[in-house]
Amino acid sequence: MKRRSLLILPALALFLGTAASASAEKIRFGVTAGPHAQIAEAIVPIAKAKGLDIEVIEFSDGALIDPATNDGHLDANGFQHTPYLDQQNRDRGLNVVSVGKTVLLPMAGYSKKYKTLAELPEGAQVTIPNDPSNLGRALKLLEKGGLLKLTPGVSFNATELDIVENPKKIKIVPLETAQLPRSLEDVDFSVITSHFALSAGLVPTRDSILIEDQLSDYHCLIGVAEKNKDAPWVKTLVEAYQSPEVKSFIEAKFGGNVIPVW
Repeated sequence: MKRRSLLILPALALFLGTAASASAEKIRFGVTAGPHAQIAEAIVPIAKAKGLDIEVIEFSDGALIDPATNDGHLDANGFQHTPYLDQQNRDRGLNVVSVGKTVLLPMAGYSKKYKTLAELPEGAQVTIPNDPSNLGRALKLLEKGGLLKLTPGVSFNATELDIVENPKKIKIVPLETAQLPRSLEDVDFSVITSHFALSAGLVPTRDSILIEDQLSDYHCLIGVAEKNKDAPWVKTLVEAYQSPEVKSFIEAKFGGNVIPVW
């Protein structure tokens, strides 16, 4: 399998200098490091047997993937959930669409000081992701755990202004997502996406004291530029991803912490 890591901007600029192939024989597939890259590795031989050659391009910064897909430097990607894609399209003027469901990486809450939510003290410091789609997702999870209440009817676009009840007067501290696992050493509780939790050695189903349900809004997806959505290779890519072999790989590899949702 051909695989490339893009760790610094100069390397990215060099990569973006060459447009990606949109042919049915070979495509470039953008992912982030960790579970998404591991799953991509399992897709490659299955797609190859179907006549599609996938080159996996691994990014250290997921914010670069949708623009590269939109502009044709990538053919497809597989790393994000629907609210994140919607935010990227809206904020950056992109036109990337979903062509298939992939997996759910459940968001969960962790603590190195306490074993249950009930033990969290008044005024506890709680870190959550600071990007808009995951910030709202984290607030909804805190509401599920009974730590706060939000404006009725608010969805993943919730902000701290939507907190209407906070009985323990917890202090919400938004941080860059990658910093959340490290914050556990200094705060009382942290809400972390599975991608970064697993990369830090945290297992959501084992180590968390609060975990979200299988919310359909947060399933991950395969994204392509809208102009490519009906290309023949798209169907082949989706079939390869949603194959029984990949499903078995995910279930065996991640033990329920990454969940196939097709």
